[in-house]
Amino acid sequence: MEITARAPGMIILAGEHAVVHGYTAVASSIDLYTVVSLRLHSENEDSTRLQLEDVGLDFSWPIKRIKEVLSHLGSPFSSTPTLCSLETVKSITALVDEQSFPETRIGLASGVCAFLWLYTSVLGFKPGTVIVTSELPLGAALGSSAAYCVALSAALPAFSDSMKLDVNKWAFEEEKIIHGRPFVVDNSVSTFGSMTGIDSNMPLRMLIANTKVGRDTKALIANVSARKSRHPDALCCVLNAIESISKEWSTIIQSHTVDDLSVTANEERLRELMEMNQGLLLSIGVTHASIETVLQTAMKHNLASKLTGAGGGELPGAIVDKLVKELESYGFQCFTARIGEKGVQISFDGCS
Repeated sequence: MEITARAPGMIILAGEHAVVHGYTAVASSIDLYTVVSLRLHSENEDSTRLQLEDVGLDFSWPIKRIKEVLSHLGSPFSSTPTLCSLETVKSITALVDEQSFPETRIGLASGVCAFLWLYTSVLGFKPGTVIVTSELPLGAALGSSAAYCVALSAALPAFSDSMKLDVNKWAFEEEKIIHGRPFVVDNSVSTFGSMTGIDSNMPLRMLIANTKVGRDTKALIANVSARKSRHPDALCCVLNAIESISKEWSTIIQSHTVDDLSVTANEERLRELMEMNQGLLLSIGVTHASIETVLQTAMKHNLASKLTGAGGGELPGAIVDKLVKELESYGFQCFTARIGEKGVQISFDGCS
C-alpha cells in the first residue's frame, strides 16, 4: 500500500518576523503544494530511503546503521511530540553526514535530519521509501519547509500502529530542527489551510516574484533577534507597528463589502498597508537589493508590493502581463497563486 499526503505552501500577508516574537500576523495557504509518497518494504529490503525528486537527491540508510545510532527512538510514540534533543540532533547529523551532498545543496541537510527524526520516531526501524515532490521554490518564503514537514507528518503515521498524531505539532518540531526558531504560523497554515483565524470575504490572488536569491531563514531570524537584544525599545516599537498593520489587514479582508466602490476603497487601503509593512521590514534589515528591484518595478506599474507578496485583489491582466515580462527580464521567476486553499490531504493508493 502507498500513502500520499499533499500539503499547501503559505504566504504571510502581514507580520513577517514580528510573528516570531509573539505578535499578530496574517497568513494564508496558497495553491502550490508539496507531495510526500510513502511505501513500506518487506523486511529483506533492509533500508530507509528518501528521494527528493525536484533537486535530484537520493539517500539511503541501512536499518542496521539507523538502529546503531538511534536506538533510543522507534518506541511507541505519543500523539504529542517531545522536543528533539540536541544529542539526538547530533546523532542524526552523523547519519546525514555519511551521505554525499553536493556543495550547492548542503543547505538541505537539516531537512534530511528532520525526516530521519520523524521517520524513526513514528515508524521505528521499518524499511521504506519516501518520495518528495514540490511545486514550491526553495528558500522563497512560501512555506516550502513547512509544507514538507506537514506532508511528512501526515503520511508517516498511516503505517504506524496508531493513526493518532497531532500533525501540526510534529511538523513544528521538524521545523525547529530545520530553522531553530521557526515562524509558528507556517506549519499551522499548511496543516489547516485557509487564513489564520480569518473568515475572508475578499477573493485574493497574489502575483509572486521569486528573486532566486538564496536565503537562510534561521540566520535572518537570529539577526532580528540580535537587533532586538541591542535595541529593545526601538525594535518593540517597530514590531508593535507591524502588528497594527496585521490587525488592520485582518479587519479589511473580513469586511462585508457591498459594491465595487467599497471593494476598490479596501484594495487601496491594503495597498497602503502593504507599503507601510515593507518600510518597517526594511528598517529591521531583512530586505535585499533584488527585493528592492521588485518593489521599484511594481511601483512603475502603480502596484504595491512587499516581501513574499505583491498586490491585493484582482489585478488587471494587461498590467500583470507587462509586470511579469519586466520582472522576468531580471531573471526572476513569476507565478500567480490563489490564497485560502485547503490544508493537508491524505490519500491511500491514490484514493482519497
